[in-house]
Amino acid sequence: MGSITLVKGSKKLLNAWAFYDWANSVYSLVIASAIFPIFYGALFRSANIEKVVLFGGEIARGPLISYVTSAAFLFIAIITPLLSGVADYLGNKKLFLKFFCYLGGISCMGLYWFSLENIYLGLLCYFFGLVGFWVSFAFNNSYLPDIAFPEQQDRISAKGFSLGYIGSVILLLFNLAMVMKPEFFGITSDGGEIAEIKAMKYSFLSVGIWWMVFSQYTFYHLPKGNKREGPKEQVLLNGFKELKSVWKQLGKEVRLKRYLGAFFVYSMAVQTVMLIATYFGEEEISWGSDNERTMGLIISILVIQIVAILGATLTAKASKAFGNIKTLIVVNILWIAICIYAYFVITPMDFYIAAGCVGIVMGGIQALSRSTYSKFIPQTKDTTSFFSFYDVSEKIGIVIGTFMYGFIAQLTGSMRNATIFLGLFFIIGAFLLTRVPKK
Repeated sequence: MGSITLVKGSKKLLNAWAFYDWANSVYSLVIASAIFPIFYGALFRSANIEKVVLFGGEIARGPLISYVTSAAFLFIAIITPLLSGVADYLGNKKLFLKFFCYLGGISCMGLYWFSLENIYLGLLCYFFGLVGFWVSFAFNNSYLPDIAFPEQQDRISAKGFSLGYIGSVILLLFNLAMVMKPEFFGITSDGGEIAEIKAMKYSFLSVGIWWMVFSQYTFYHLPKGNKREGPKEQVLLNGFKELKSVWKQLGKEVRLKRYLGAFFVYSMAVQTVMLIATYFGEEEISWGSDNERTMGLIISILVIQIVAILGATLTAKASKAFGNIKTLIVVNILWIAICIYAYFVITPMDFYIAAGCVGIVMGGIQALSRSTYSKFIPQTKDTTSFFSFYDVSEKIGIVIGTFMYGFIAQLTGSMRNATIFLGLFFIIGAFLLTRVPKK
């Protein structure tokens, strides 16, 4: 089809690749960060319950979603390296990109039927939405060296990020209008279901449709992928072999090894904060009304998104002046302060201040962590293996972080205690960063 005519580095091919961010970013903003956490809390509140019986045990809503998130990331960490080997063997990455895009999109639409009566089906859709997003994201990222020359990669990667941000904010604002003014869209309460909750369900449908429809432009132009030669067993297990070879190389690379250890610890906390923040705000803040809660949480998420861009810019400037490791140590110390502050957050205004602070340090720590890793990897042509190792360690960190967060919230009966626990990860992370040698 159209992809045959497009040569590596061509403007049309680069734009088609970046456009997948426009398509899939609506999942991470609307479902993962904004509407779904609000809907999830409203569902429990409208039924006047805090706990559900699952698999024969009673569990509160906060720890429950934490555990499901943890299980999804464990699944992602295991299957991504395996599937990258299979895709290389078949020479068809696009097939997998499409499959996981559709799995994610259909799962988002499946959230329309999420209810306390259908809790197993609902959690399964939430689980596969996460899997579809992250695995398709990994396959799309792996296309970058195939479609762009090294000098084009930073620019087109940033363009994808910007497109994703614009697209997701447009859909979020539309969904917010639907939730705040359902009657304007002809959505009314019926059968005991509040109009606002119905509007949130329609927003899940809109995310699935947006994601799958806009992906078509990317699918039309992207090449299939390169076939890797070699015996079937070797190629299939290639993803795991690559991780093993990176692990062996780390033995000789003291600086990289120590940096990765620190990154693993603090990233565990950063990713957990990103995934759990809205659930925390929904459950622990004293909102005046349901409308104020919905509006307040979505404003906080938009604040984080906008401020994160400023944070990334400021951190990049600081790293130029003081060096990457020193900057990362300071950012970790700021995170410790935020975790302590979060413990005392009660009013909506407290929460907005916390959101602004999180935005500043979140954008910075993610961008700087990846570029520091990129600087520390040895001179090699096999940068993909090093980055897949980075991604897998990040995912395993998320598994541990979200599981521990849920466990402490369940054990102590409060999500506040779990935020103090996350602060410990940042303390250890900052300490481990001081051990990274300069040369």
